[in-house]
Amino acid sequence: MVNHRHWKEISKVFCIFHTGSPLFSIPFCLENLSQHLECLGLCGGDMDAEEQILESLNGILLALAKDILFHGYQLLVLQLQLFDFNMAKTQQFLSFICAEEMKKPCIEADLILTLIPLLESTDQEMLLHAGRAIGHICYGNRKYLVERILLFLAVRHYFIRHYYERDLQEELVKVGVITSLVRILTDYAESESLVHVDLLALCNLADLDTAKEALSKTKVAEQLVKQLRRAENHERLEIVFEVLQALAENDALKVQLVEAGVQEVLSEILLRLQGSSQAEATCIVKAASDLIVSLLLGDKSMLKISAKGCGVIHHNVGTWLASKHMQLQRQKNWLLLVGVIHQLLSLLEKHVESGDVSVQHAALSALRNLAIPVVNKVQMLEEGVEERIQALLRSEMPPVQFKLLGTLRMLADGQADAAKILGKDPMLLNRLVQWCNANDHAGVHGEVNRLLASILQHNRSQEVVKAIQEAQGVKHLVSMTTSEHVTMQNEALNALAIASAINLGIFLPKESQLVQSLHKLLQDENTSPEVKYNSMGLLCSLLNSGNYFKQSLMKGQLFVMKTQVHSNANVVKEAVTTLQILRGEPPH
Repeated sequence: MVNHRHWKEISKVFCIFHTGSPLFSIPFCLENLSQHLECLGLCGGDMDAEEQILESLNGILLALAKDILFHGYQLLVLQLQLFDFNMAKTQQFLSFICAEEMKKPCIEADLILTLIPLLESTDQEMLLHAGRAIGHICYGNRKYLVERILLFLAVRHYFIRHYYERDLQEELVKVGVITSLVRILTDYAESESLVHVDLLALCNLADLDTAKEALSKTKVAEQLVKQLRRAENHERLEIVFEVLQALAENDALKVQLVEAGVQEVLSEILLRLQGSSQAEATCIVKAASDLIVSLLLGDKSMLKISAKGCGVIHHNVGTWLASKHMQLQRQKNWLLLVGVIHQLLSLLEKHVESGDVSVQHAALSALRNLAIPVVNKVQMLEEGVEERIQALLRSEMPPVQFKLLGTLRMLADGQADAAKILGKDPMLLNRLVQWCNANDHAGVHGEVNRLLASILQHNRSQEVVKAIQEAQGVKHLVSMTTSEHVTMQNEALNALAIASAINLGIFLPKESQLVQSLHKLLQDENTSPEVKYNSMGLLCSLLNSGNYFKQSLMKGQLFVMKTQVHSNANVVKEAVTTLQILRGEPPH
């Protein structure tokens, strides 16, 4: 152990560096320096060689006088490496190097390699001082920190070969740094300074998939929820939320966070801050609501949050919808909970008058996603969603129009009753056709065509077919067959096939370019196999309905013949069937 006299000599270096004035003027001598360093290496732990150690230390001071700014730190590094740690002096040294002017020489001297082993200490104060020093030296230069930690681990034989070729952060995870970070968070949960340093480290690594996987095997969720609950200032809340948001991208960690009760803490935070208009409060409310959204996007985590309708989030959704805090109102995905439909609709009706587009857009997104599960459609229909939501039809805002159309399409999907209600509403159909004629918003134009096709596909009644024909919607479905999107092409072809089987009269040659569109699809080599197959299916449907289109359809016989050599077996089979019908032959 280094005694007081040794540290007295070492302290001279502090004085030299701090004042910038050398105590000696003897020229630099590399040979003398090497001899003294070798002596320290041989006698570092030998208490009987005290005088020799002091002599060597003094010699080093003389040798380093000319370039003390850099080499003084090399001496301190050497001292820490050669002798057992004197706890108090080491902490004093760590505090000393946290001054801003010390950062550059510390990096140049690679002092970080000496400080890293201090993180293995079981002394809380030592961990705190070491963490602060490392954080100061490496602030704004994360790559340098990671490189030095990896170099330290490599020297300690904890590392694999050729680590320089791998991603540095990934390798940190591989060597087990995650376990150490979680241990510190667990053992020193009430140490504000240590927790802060630890959270910063987690924040730097949490974006990695490998880090998330490693963290999912620890109890980090419990510890982070504890830190979120006890956080009292904006800065701490912000960094905890940043870590949580990164971890919430992992399904396993989502479940662990919910099991740890994060939703209860988030609810408390939102209820506490929802009335505040301060910028910091708004920032935290956004972070909390974004995190709830992420948790609700996981199937298992959403089920646990809902708790069969008894969860705290489910209970508080109504309060948030009624809140004056716009961030709480416009969060869309976390409203996907059956039982708040009336409140959503009331919110929509309120804001369609005030013109708050962001709230309309968010509520419609929630309703659209809620309308996807079949079991929810029935309840939404019973709640009168399709009638109340049409109050928004007067909106001239494309984002609102787009969400409105998507919501109605989800409601009609697989629901004959809903499709019939929509398909028999002349005001709705006229509005839809009006949007079909407007090409200034591609999303709205595509969605409105898909809604028309969905209404036909899911309600195969003469009333609906006739209503769409009278609203002049058929020609838009025909145009949809040549869309650049395969999904839309197939939806249009299927809807038209259904309509033709019910009422062939809707396809008047003077009003429709259907046959020409089908010929084009069959002729184009870039047409997908599914579209070719459905095109021939529609041809067969038209032919089976009578001789109305017989003459014009016969012109497409050549295009059908070409599909007989198609690489897709289903397309070839359909081509054979279509040709047989065109030629009047009985299908084999």
